[in-house]
Amino acid sequence: MNPGKLIGFGIIILVLVLAGSQSTYVVDPGFRGVEVTLGKVSEQFKPEGFGTKSPFITHIVNIPVRQLTRPLPAECYSSDLQQVNVTLRVLYRIPEASVVQIYKSYAGDPFDSLIAPRVQEALKEVTALQSAEQIVKKREDIKARTLVEARKKVGDILLVEDIVLENITLSKELETAIESKMVQEQEAAKARFTQQKAQIEADTAIIKAKGEAEAIRVRAEAIRDNPGLIQLQIVEKWDGKAPLVIGGNAGGAEGGNGGANILLPLGLPSGSAGSSSGSAPARR
Repeated sequence: MNPGKLIGFGIIILVLVLAGSQSTYVVDPGFRGVEVTLGKVSEQFKPEGFGTKSPFITHIVNIPVRQLTRPLPAECYSSDLQQVNVTLRVLYRIPEASVVQIYKSYAGDPFDSLIAPRVQEALKEVTALQSAEQIVKKREDIKARTLVEARKKVGDILLVEDIVLENITLSKELETAIESKMVQEQEAAKARFTQQKAQIEADTAIIKAKGEAEAIRVRAEAIRDNPGLIQLQIVEKWDGKAPLVIGGNAGGAEGGNGGANILLPLGLPSGSAGSSSGSAPARR
């Protein structure tokens, strides 16, 4: 065979092989394909999987539709004009319906040109309304409000799933001042607690004393209105033993002889002492 024909035949086979390899494409999971033919973008995206296209003149650009995470530093100022450096992490996703528009407007990567500046702007607007101390204390509130404002600014073309405030950095002097203030607030709260505890204890003692005084007053009125109440209480508390009272003048009183007076019971139980039965108590 003529060598020229062999070379031509080989070239034809090579072209066919290249055309075959260029006429197919694969869109990976989590991506959508944008078809570009001689610089013209198709309005319909390609789903994930295997497909065919025009060789040499058409290529498929894969655009991710799964959630992406990107770090983002931000420098802002508080309402008291303190510089606050914040490190963010933005979680976002490209909806299927926006794949072609994102490629046309932002070359398939909208973070640097669309998301980052709007999130930074939203954060600056939120922090400008809070003092540096409140930004540190209310970081969850700052995050939530920044997320709402960022979503408004980005619009529906992208989905800003979440914003994470990884780190908030203040100047060393400001951090020291805030820490000192927090210590003072804790000490003041402790002092208030101690004072409230002492006040409660004092109020309890007063209430207890008033209760005891009222009880004494009630008993005094009861004794005054019922003279026999004392005798009744003595009888109720008597243990059955004869009372014994010893008294008198140790050295002897004028008109009397010295010694002890003994109060004997009015009567003895039957059978206890036959010789003294029926005798009255004697005083010596």
